[in-house]
Amino acid sequence: MTVRGRLPTWTFRLDGDVVRGMTDGHEAVKQAVRLILHTERYQYMIYSFAYGTELQDLAGNRDSFLFPEVKRRVTEALLVDDRVTGTSDFTFHRTGIRVEVRFLVHTVYGDMEMEWEV
Repeated sequence: MTVRGRLPTWTFRLDGDVVRGMTDGHEAVKQAVRLILHTERYQYMIYSFAYGTELQDLAGNRDSFLFPEVKRRVTEALLVDDRVTGTSDFTFHRTGIRVEVRFLVHTVYGDMEMEWEV
């Protein structure tokens, strides 16, 4: 039985593009977070307009604008999943045109560290 309004977490476990069994709980949420971060919002008809991140239009902006805007957009995108309760501790490291982002995702299953490249 699921909590009313909350989707079950039992799902296929992905290893890249290959299904490798099933997963649940903390690992399922971590996988969902990775998928949300790697899906550009509005690009794929299979997803609702609430799914994914909006980051393509940020290319070329100064760090003073880029960093807080990435933080805002990532947080907004992840909070669509009701298993995610918040984000914190964002750090940014620029190498050329690439920006490495590290942060915590707070979920109903506990906190998880995420590392992601924009």
